[in-house]
Amino acid sequence: MTNTTTKPAEKEQSKTRGMPPYNVVLLDDDEHSYEYVITMLGAIFGYPPQKGYALAREVDTAGRVVVATTNLEQAELRRDQIQSFGPDPRIPRCKGSMSAVVEPATR
Repeated sequence: MTNTTTKPAEKEQSKTRGMPPYNVVLLDDDEHSYEYVITMLGAIFGYPPQKGYALAREVDTAGRVVVATTNLEQAELRRDQIQSFGPDPRIPRCKGSMSAVVEPATR
């Protein structure tokens, strides 16, 4: 009986690049209440009220806030969901949804 040792074949590593990340950026306006933002972020992203409030406060003070970072397809879907959420029923002059944009995320 002879002992033969065979080396495992080396696997060729394929270097696949992940899809680049994109930010969903919520833009501030004066036609939506904090309650609307908190409710909308909870419905679309599943964020708890505390996180929704923190994001609402940031968009109110900074004029914009990143609400999610994901691949392009999901970012565009989330932007569209924000823009179709509807008007704020608490503010009579409110005519529609908030605005959001999709931007490449810096790594």
